[in-house]
Amino acid sequence: MRANELTTYTRGDLTISSPDEGVVLKLATLAIAAAPAIAASGTPAIGEYWPGEGGINGGLFPGGEKPYYLIVASGADAEASHEWGGCGEELGGAKSPWDGQANTAYLASSNREHDHPAAQFCAAFERDGHKDFYLMARREATFLEITVPEVFAQSYHWTSTQRSAHLAYYMDFEGGWLFNYGKVNERLARPVRRKFI
Repeated sequence: MRANELTTYTRGDLTISSPDEGVVLKLATLAIAAAPAIAASGTPAIGEYWPGEGGINGGLFPGGEKPYYLIVASGADAEASHEWGGCGEELGGAKSPWDGQANTAYLASSNREHDHPAAQFCAAFERDGHKDFYLMARREATFLEITVPEVFAQSYHWTSTQRSAHLAYYMDFEGGWLFNYGKVNERLARPVRRKFI
């Protein structure tokens, strides 16, 4: 290498230049490893924050009629302990194993004798201008347990899927088990939302 000759690495807004090629290669390797992985489509890698979408990319869920990305809200304000609510009531509109959005809409708009605090917490959540969060259904929770279990710092989270008049499903994100538990008990509620492709 001649004097004043530089080796340069450029990626996006990043430029690394040095007369020592070894230094450039090491720094470029570190920069690549530290940068969040983003596909050519602009979709962040699973587990990465999705700018402007209100949470992290939980992965492409097959959904009912059309696949969608599950966006999982993260942070202390996105996780709260609540009762599922409605103990003793058989709620036909909250039985979907797939559609947490429909379950939550049914529970949150309830004018029944009993409130549904977990669903109401998720339905009222707002982030990045989005107001369409909901309490995940049991199959959405099972999917997220596979794709992003590390996001759920505490293990037991309610789903919006009712099991019976006295029980609802919750996901144990530490052990990977789906259980049902009494609606009067408190578990964590975590808002999620959909981003269609």
